[in-house]
Amino acid sequence: MNYQIINSFINKLDPELAHSLAIQLLKNFYTPLFPSKDDEILKINILGKEFLNPIGVAAGFDKNAEVYDKMFQLGYGFAEVGTITPKSQEGNSKPRVFRLIEDKAIINRLGFPNQGLVKVKSRIETKRAEGILGINIGPNKDSASRIDDYVECFKNFHNLCAYICINISSPNTENLRNFHEEENLKKLLSEIANVRKILNSKTPVVLKISPDINDSDIDMICKNIIEFNLDGLVLTNTSVRLRENLINKQKNETGGLSGPPIKQTSNLIIKKFFKIIKKKVPIIGVGGIDSGISAYEKIRAGASLLQLYTGLIYKGPFVITTIKQQLAELLRRDGFSSLQKAVGVDSE
Repeated sequence: MNYQIINSFINKLDPELAHSLAIQLLKNFYTPLFPSKDDEILKINILGKEFLNPIGVAAGFDKNAEVYDKMFQLGYGFAEVGTITPKSQEGNSKPRVFRLIEDKAIINRLGFPNQGLVKVKSRIETKRAEGILGINIGPNKDSASRIDDYVECFKNFHNLCAYICINISSPNTENLRNFHEEENLKKLLSEIANVRKILNSKTPVVLKISPDINDSDIDMICKNIIEFNLDGLVLTNTSVRLRENLINKQKNETGGLSGPPIKQTSNLIIKKFFKIIKKKVPIIGVGGIDSGISAYEKIRAGASLLQLYTGLIYKGPFVITTIKQQLAELLRRDGFSSLQKAVGVDSE
């Protein structure tokens, strides 16, 4: 099966239909005969795990944990599923996903559509695929207590994955980004710390941050992730800004922008966080990665792990092979003996 041909076809369809077809193809028809190999230089130990390579699948691609096993087979170092909420929900009204082809970007205002924790939990328990799985959790749109929703999801998923990602950064659930305010963030992290203690959970917890923050937010967030012993950061989610240089006529659609147009903003935020936390709290870098070069830039900025979403949509899941090969070549070109040694060299 030539996925590139299929990918070029499905990308001519409605974006959500195309995505659904891609998931179904991976789920039901595709099993890689020759998964991409992992170069020894790409290994890294983070979050208590050895990652064979740092390239993962971002939340949003496999919302309901249907194909993460196939992504492992393709050679991805890890996969993050979700965002998963306690109850199933449809998300926002359609249309809600827009391809900005000239910009190689996507705008989405999905609003956490997912099948809910009961169904997704059952699927993960049944699948039990080999590989490093992260689970991204969030609150329902109509929730009476969003903190309770995070806690409920944590209780159900903490023992089924390598790490839990707390998503406070989607722009598509009204007022969710209010958790970037210090009082709200403290309340949330305090409750998460409490439930971790009650459950005696050793599962690492990472926090996913918006790119639309200022420097004072960065200082405050760093202070709180250290205070509450969080294990990592995901930098960054989609942006509601950065539209002025886009070409596509849909550039002003409401929602979060992803892909190459947010790459530099994401890299800058990674550098700013890294300068404060150094390697005490590892960073998962997201935003505009579609090649070995863009992956390498994020590593040098301060990311220890990386995630793809928009690049995967435009270039197909086989892009992993090219990115890993190019990244290994760039590390050796610059004299690094391991990926770890390159982390943050442009931020120190």
